[in-house]
Amino acid sequence: MKKNKLIRLRKKFIIYNIDGYIIPKNDEFFGEYVDPNNERLKYLTGFSGSAGQALVLKNKAFLFVDGRYTLQAQKEIKKGFKMVEIHKTKPLEILKKNKKKLIIGFDPKLYTQAILTNLFVSKKVKLIPIKTNLIDKIWSNRPKLKFKKFFILKAQYVGQSYEHKIKLICNILKKKKLKNLLISAPENVAWLLNIRGKDSSYSPIPNCNAIINFKKTVTLIVENNKIDKNFKSYFGKNLKYLNPSNITEYLYSLNSEENFLIDKTTCSLFYKEKIAKKFKYVEEIDPIFFLKSIKNNVEINNTIKSHIIDGIALTKFIYWIKNNINKLKITELSAQKKLEQFRKKNRNYISPSFNTISGSGPNSAIPHYRANNKTNRKIKTKDIYLCDSGGQYHYGTTDVTRTICFCKQPQRIKNIFTKVLKGHIGVAIYRLKKNTTGKQLDIVARSALKKFGLDYAHGTGHGVGYFLNVHEGPQAISKINNIQLKEGMILSNEPGYYESNKFGIRIENLVFIKKYNNKLKFQNLTFAPIEKDLINFKLLNKKEKKYLSEYSKKIYFILNPYLNKYEKNWLKSTICS
Repeated sequence: MKKNKLIRLRKKFIIYNIDGYIIPKNDEFFGEYVDPNNERLKYLTGFSGSAGQALVLKNKAFLFVDGRYTLQAQKEIKKGFKMVEIHKTKPLEILKKNKKKLIIGFDPKLYTQAILTNLFVSKKVKLIPIKTNLIDKIWSNRPKLKFKKFFILKAQYVGQSYEHKIKLICNILKKKKLKNLLISAPENVAWLLNIRGKDSSYSPIPNCNAIINFKKTVTLIVENNKIDKNFKSYFGKNLKYLNPSNITEYLYSLNSEENFLIDKTTCSLFYKEKIAKKFKYVEEIDPIFFLKSIKNNVEINNTIKSHIIDGIALTKFIYWIKNNINKLKITELSAQKKLEQFRKKNRNYISPSFNTISGSGPNSAIPHYRANNKTNRKIKTKDIYLCDSGGQYHYGTTDVTRTICFCKQPQRIKNIFTKVLKGHIGVAIYRLKKNTTGKQLDIVARSALKKFGLDYAHGTGHGVGYFLNVHEGPQAISKINNIQLKEGMILSNEPGYYESNKFGIRIENLVFIKKYNNKLKFQNLTFAPIEKDLINFKLLNKKEKKYLSEYSKKIYFILNPYLNKYEKNWLKSTICS
C-alpha cells in the first residue's frame, strides 16, 4: 500500500503530461495547522511536522524539511522518499541536475508566487498549475472536512471595535491610493472583524478570506455553513458574503478601474492570477500583520491573566512530576496528559495552543518531537525531560518550555544548560532601541553557546497572537528577521541546544515589549520555575544572577497564593537568591 500511493500518483503524470508534482504541508489558508482532510503531505510521505515540501518525479521522490525536523522526518518518512535538508539544498537544485527541461505540476491554491520562485523556479523547470489536486485524486478513505461555526468576540475582550479597525485599514488604502485589500490570511480576517473559529485543533482560526474596499465595504469569502443567523444579524449591512466557488464571477463584476493590494506571503497564485487578469495590483505585506502584532492594553492585560493561570498549571505539574518520577511509571504521553489535566482545572482553558512536545532522554534531542504510541518512552530518573507546551484561554495564548531533571546531572550538561540560560537572559534584559530587530537579538541569544562551538538549528523566538496563532509574524527573533521591534509586540525567547540521540535543552518564556520612562524593555509574561538543579552559577555574571534572583522571587510572589503548602515550600526552594 505504501508504494501504491507513489505509483498511483505517477500514473496521473501521464494523464496531465507532467514529469513531476510538488506537494506542500499547508492548505489553501497557509496556516501552520491543517485539518486532517488536508494533510496531503502526511498522507503521501508519513511526515507529520508543521513545515515541509515533497517533490515527486517519475523515478525519484524527495521530502524537504528544515533543521527543526530532520530527526523527526528520518523516523517518519515512508519508503520511496529521500529526506533533504531544505536549508542546505533547495528543490530547484535537484531539478537543475536533469538534462532535459522538466514539467512540474502544482495546485495553484496551495502555493504563493514567492514560495514557487524561491524553491522551484529554474531555467530547467516549467511549472504547470493543475486545478484539481492530484493527491485528492488518489486519496482513498480521506477524512471528511467538518464545518464548524465562527463566533464573535465582544469589543470588551479585544479593546477595539471591528468598525474602528475597518476605518484604520481604509485610511491605509486611501494613503496608498488603492481601492481594495484582499485579506488572504484567516488570522487577519479574525483580527479585523473580531471573530474566531474552530478550524484548527490548536488555534481559534476562522478559515475564510475577505476583500475590504476603501469605502468600508467588507466582503467575507466563506462557506455558507460556517456562519449562522446570529452572525449575520450582528454585522448587519456592514458585511457582505461570498461563497469561495463564486470568486471569479464576483471579481469580474467589479469595475476594471478598481485596484488591489495583495499579500505577498499568503496570497495564493490562484487568487493572484484571478486579480491580475483584470486589475492592477500592488504586492506587499498585508498591513493587518503589522497592526495585529502590536497588542493594545486590553489584549496585554488579558494575556497576562492567561499566563498566570498557565503558570499555576505548569508549576503544579513540575512539582508533581518531580515528586512522582520514582513512585509511578510516567511516560512522555502520560506526562503530557497530566499537564493537560492541570490546565483543564481552570474554566478559562480551551485547548492546547499546539501539540505538546514531551520528550525525554534521546527524544528531547528532537526540537519539535511529538510523542506517539510508537516512540513513547518511560521517563527515567537520569533523563533530561523537555516539555514545550501552551494553552488557548479566554482570552490569551501561551507557550512555554521548561527543561527538567530528576537527579544530579553531569557537569557538562549543567554547563550547556547554563550557556542556554545566559542566552535566554541576554535577550530578556536587552536594552531595546527604536531600530532593534530580531536579527540583532538572535546573535545575543547564541553568543554564550557559540563561544564553545555550540548552536541550535531553529530561530530564537517567534511572534505570538492574541487568542490566535501561537506562531505569528511579522516579528521574530531569528537570523533573518529585520522587522523593528515595537511596544506591544509579544515574542517568545527560546534558545536551546540538542545533542542527537542524547539530550535536548530549551528554555522558553513569552515576553512583551513595554515602555518604561520612554525606554522599551521586555517584560516576562511566563511565570514558571527554571530548573535550578541544572544551573552552574559560577558561569553567571552579576547581571545574570540578579535577573534570575528577581525573576524567581516574582514567580513565587505571583503563584504562591494558588498552591498548596507542599507546592509552596518546593517553589520557595527554587528561588535563586
